[in-house]
Order: sequence, then structure tokens, then C-alpha cells
Amino acid sequence: MTAKGKYCLKALACLASLEPGAKMQAIDIAKKQDIPKNFLDVILNDLRHAGIISSKKGPGGGYMLARGASEIRIGEIIRLIDGPLAPLACASRTAYRACGDCADIRRCKIRLMMGQVRDAVSAVLDSASVADLVVAHDRQVNGKNLHDRNAEPARVGRVSKSSGANRLGALPK
Repeated sequence: MTAKGKYCLKALACLASLEPGAKMQAIDIAKKQDIPKNFLDVILNDLRHAGIISSKKGPGGGYMLARGASEIRIGEIIRLIDGPLAPLACASRTAYRACGDCADIRRCKIRLMMGQVRDAVSAVLDSASVADLVVAHDRQVNGKNLHDRNAEPARVGRVSKSSGANRLGALPK
């Protein structure tokens, strides 16, 4: 993930933590999340054009989520800001480009493995929402260890076979 992607998620989590209907100005998001203001302006513009956030100018104006935080998937945001999730273009579903040095794309072991990586990353990011970021932050602030297996959401442990991804164990501490 790029710095832009990370800052984008921080900004969205900040907006998701607001009371319903509340707005926050970009300068306040930048200060609270330690994001360079000019960089944040570009991110907020991208999010606004994609319909993820809305804005209001003037007194009482600012930014707010355009839909519920639980409806905004992390995978959607990362693809919007950083592009495809696949580590290689030949393994991408949305931005496929053939490799110049691959003799048989259907049997290329590297492409097949990178496809599994793409599927695993996609399964995790597409199952998580911006609301999950706020919950994770609240747990951390309230002193709960995020690596405590009892604190982890049940869906984090394994990726189902039906998703096309390999089975994954829990992430190491």
C-alpha cells in the first residue's frame, strides 16, 4: 500500500468516527491524523469524485461519508487510490498485462502463485469495512491487544475455499 492509500484510510476512519450528520473540515482531519494538508486535499477530491464522501462549502461545511462506514469496503478504497491488488500485472483481474518473458501464461508458476496472493489479499480487504477500522482503533485506544485471539473478529482467521483463495491461518503476532 502506498502512503496515499494509508492516509486515505486514516481520513475515512476519522470521518467514520463522527456523529451521524456531522462534518469535519480538511484542515482538522489533517491535524488530527497527521496528514499533509495538500496531500489530503488530493485524496479527499478523489474520494468525493468516487462518491465515497460528500462535502459542503461555507459555514458549518466540511466532509462526511456519503454512505455508511460499514458499506465502504477497504478493498474498494485501496483499488480506487492505489490501483489493482495483484503484485504482478499478469495476475491482475482488472489491469491484466502479459509478461514479456512468459512462455505459457496458463502454466506460469509465478503468475499462479501471485494470483493466489491477489485472491488472499482481496478476500481480507473486501471483507473489511471502514467501520472495522474504527472498531480496531477503539480497541487499541481502550487497551485491548489487537493480536489477542479473543479480541479478533471470527472472520479474520480463514479464507474459504469458495473464494478461490488458499486457506490462510491467523496472522503471526
